[in-house]
Amino acid sequence: MVIKGLSKSFGDFRALHDIGLEIQKGEFFSLLGPSGCGKTTLLRIIAGFESPDVGSVTIEGTDVLPLPPNRRQVNTVFQNYALFPHLSVFENVAFPLRIKKVPRARISDTVSDYLKLVQLEGHAHKKPNQLSGGQKQRVAIARALINEPRVLLLDEPLSALDAKLRQHMLIELDQIHDKIGITFIYVTHDQQEALSVSDRIAVMNQGDVLQVGTPHDIYESPATDFVARFIGETNLFDAGVVSAVKLDNPVTEYMAELEIPELGRIKVTTVDEIRTGQRVIFTIRPEKVLISKEKPATKREDINLFQGIVDEPIYSGFQTKFYVKISEKTMLRVIKQHAKYSDEGPDIVWKDSVYVSWSAHDGYIVGIRDTEGPNSPKAPPIPTAGMKES
Repeated sequence: MVIKGLSKSFGDFRALHDIGLEIQKGEFFSLLGPSGCGKTTLLRIIAGFESPDVGSVTIEGTDVLPLPPNRRQVNTVFQNYALFPHLSVFENVAFPLRIKKVPRARISDTVSDYLKLVQLEGHAHKKPNQLSGGQKQRVAIARALINEPRVLLLDEPLSALDAKLRQHMLIELDQIHDKIGITFIYVTHDQQEALSVSDRIAVMNQGDVLQVGTPHDIYESPATDFVARFIGETNLFDAGVVSAVKLDNPVTEYMAELEIPELGRIKVTTVDEIRTGQRVIFTIRPEKVLISKEKPATKREDINLFQGIVDEPIYSGFQTKFYVKISEKTMLRVIKQHAKYSDEGPDIVWKDSVYVSWSAHDGYIVGIRDTEGPNSPKAPPIPTAGMKES
């Protein structure tokens, strides 16, 4: 599927702006972003329920925008299931085939196959009100797949389920995709859902696609400060470039020294060319930061090392999250994983004096600010820089 130059406005509200995406055949592709970012509008345009102002949507070489929804070979699974309450599970799944006037014997065999696919073969004669939420969603998926579409669109299909069932259904959905092999386009605002099952993810905000990449790319190498904040937890700081030296590597890379207000100087590597005096946005993931009571015995020049006080430790069994106060205005999140039985509890507690450190290769520059205007060096740090979430 190829989407080019797609824009859509509702009155003065710009829902989508010049969207361009290429989704591979058979890919599990997720549209991820907060409510109102445009992901559902984009899905509805692909499905044929909305028309764009400009742009094109091509599926296997055919521009589908002039076609009505029933001729696009695209089916949609909605978050509210949209099942017929008066029909049995069998008849709900069979409905698309009956509309096509498929022979009765073939309907019976085909519906049985798809009920088996979604593990509902023993529930064929039940009505929707006799099913759990997860079972209803499986019926909706089977009904959408029975038409053998080229693309299956899933509009937050698990949002109505509780957390444990949602995780279970997510695994089942991924298994169904592996068996069927068609293109899935999955809309969600849940980062963990997208990271768990997607081949690639498009992160959206305010009608724009900010980054497209694998889950690893999106998490480890965020393209913007919004992506860094939206995907998982991170420490985010406004900084100024003090120096930048090109490294002698096969891949062009720079070792930069940054000045962060209320924190001090740090080192970070970057593949983007930067220059002295620029204002940048720096991020470091909490799990990349090491914490200890003793000063680390290292002579490596690429290690950033600071001392602070534990302001708040939060024990979660498999990990402990520490909020470490580095200065009066700067708090650093640190996550320590408990991978061994001997790590049954935190040895670092509230008010402990600690050292925190990370490699220059683990931090990341996620944006370059202008050197003049509202984002000048005199401008205050970005709102969430290094502070606790509310």
